Amino acid sequence: MDVPRGPRVGSAGRSRFVVIAAILALAIAALSSQTAPWRLLEARAFDFLSTTLPPARPAEGPLIIAIDEPSFAEIGLQWPWPRSLHAQLIAALRNAGVRAIGVDIIFAEPSDPAADSALAGAIGPDIVLAADETLIEGPHADQLVRVEPLPALLVNGGRPGVSSIVLDGDGTLRRIPAYDDGFARQLLEIAGNVPGVHPPAGALIQAYGPARSYDTVSYYQALVPSEFLPPGHLAGRVVIIGLSLQSAPTVEAGGADAYATSFTPRTGRLVSGAEIQATIFDNLAAGSFIRSASLLVTLTAIAAATLASALLVWHGTGWQTIAAGAATVLFIAAAGFIAIRVGRLHVPTLAPGFAFVTVASAVGARDFAAERRLRRFIAHAFSQYLDPAQVRRLAADPSGLKLGGERKTLTVLFSDVRGFTTIAESMKHDPERLTGLINRLLDPLSEAILAHGGTIDKYMGDAVMAFWNAPLDDPDHALHAVQAAIAMVAAIEPLNAELAREGLGDDLRFKIGVGINSGDCIVGNMGSRRRFDYTAIGDAVNLASRLEGQTKEHGVSILLGEETAALIHHNVPLVEVASIRVKGKTEAVTVYTIGGV
Repeated sequence: MDVPRGPRVGSAGRSRFVVIAAILALAIAALSSQTAPWRLLEARAFDFLSTTLPPARPAEGPLIIAIDEPSFAEIGLQWPWPRSLHAQLIAALRNAGVRAIGVDIIFAEPSDPAADSALAGAIGPDIVLAADETLIEGPHADQLVRVEPLPALLVNGGRPGVSSIVLDGDGTLRRIPAYDDGFARQLLEIAGNVPGVHPPAGALIQAYGPARSYDTVSYYQALVPSEFLPPGHLAGRVVIIGLSLQSAPTVEAGGADAYATSFTPRTGRLVSGAEIQATIFDNLAAGSFIRSASLLVTLTAIAAATLASALLVWHGTGWQTIAAGAATVLFIAAAGFIAIRVGRLHVPTLAPGFAFVTVASAVGARDFAAERRLRRFIAHAFSQYLDPAQVRRLAADPSGLKLGGERKTLTVLFSDVRGFTTIAESMKHDPERLTGLINRLLDPLSEAILAHGGTIDKYMGDAVMAFWNAPLDDPDHALHAVQAAIAMVAAIEPLNAELAREGLGDDLRFKIGVGINSGDCIVGNMGSRRRFDYTAIGDAVNLASRLEGQTKEHGVSILLGEETAALIHHNVPLVEVASIRVKGKTEAVTVYTIGGV
């Protein structure tokens, strides 16, 4: 059987492919992780991880005095409200026992002198007023503009604090502002708290919840706390006064002094500036801010994921690889979550995950293509020699085929037409008729072999060689071979009847002899590098051929060797024919035929 070479799966070439894929994935992931678009993707991943099971908000965190819709309705004044009203609020808060006050409103321009004077008189060392710092980038130079509160408002010890924030490229606030005199830091110092750890540049904010997560009272309630709030509600608290709409504005609608935070992707709601300052305050007070991993840590994580993926697919891929790969990707995400929650460290997870999936996908795609080539090879190689159902079994499970030689117990069948040399001699001047006759003869014989699970090894003129139990295992190989032989003998009579109807019965009446033997053989691809057959060799094969030649001598259609007879005697009636000595054998062999055939 002449077949093409099949694809080599698990070869050294595959190992080289895994190594190359790992190197390329590592390089691509490492370089991509340093680009701005990729960093935004990692920032989105940080949003998800840092807001999953977030830590509880510190119990003594700031309280928000909200300039909100109910306050506008109760006070009945247009914005901006008179500064004298803010002076009244500060006085009310002091009387209620607050510890420190942050006013997240910038008073940079003079207003009514009496109102300014009232506010200046109310401000003292326990108050931080908002300032602003803006970087204006121009075509020729950048300009840093700082807006401070009116100096007159600070004469009694009030402090300015920069309330400006810096948004990431996607418009989301994630980082603690790097101002030494930032609003939250100044308020923290006034309240008497000193942060234990100074946040490094670029430290990420740990959000505690979505909009309106902080304790909040309306501005109008704080003006008269004895009337609207429980006794002692404000005592000892740090408060931040600022715009905080009760209905948190949406991203689409926007809002005054409201920004997207890490919780915004989950809720779609913006967070007020006052709550953002409260969050920064608690991050500094509790040291709950999150450090960004260094470049070395990031590259180490990418390299570890790449190595893990290469090891996973080194010996092959399959559904187990997919399951293990999914578990590993989840592990990477879980490790990133644990690093944030326990170590307060943000290690990028997308770049390692990308490297892992890239290696696994590339090798998996190669293996899938190799398996498809192997299945096409099997279907092509065996379609003419096996029953289609067996070809489909081999294609579905190529592991059932060993393309190299192997020792295996087979049952081998040889059949030949008696007197065919004489028939061929009579038709030597009509080769087309002879060829057609051979095909008409071999067709039913081949169908009988294939129908009983045999593998047709080769055709030798009018002779056929077939075997059972390879390439697919067949525990009943001897029985199936004998059943095929019986069917072959039976198939000759309909052909002879057909020839008789055609007026050829007197000259052409076929009879066949079939020799069958079982035993250990070597089966596999044999031949040269350019041409080879899937065939079987061994003493058992030789004896089967000799038995076919002996059928005419003993006047039977089928002769079985001792091994075959021993395997089927419980299923098929056997008749001992003789003890014969065949060419190549020193000892006599007892042969059998089938009763009634």
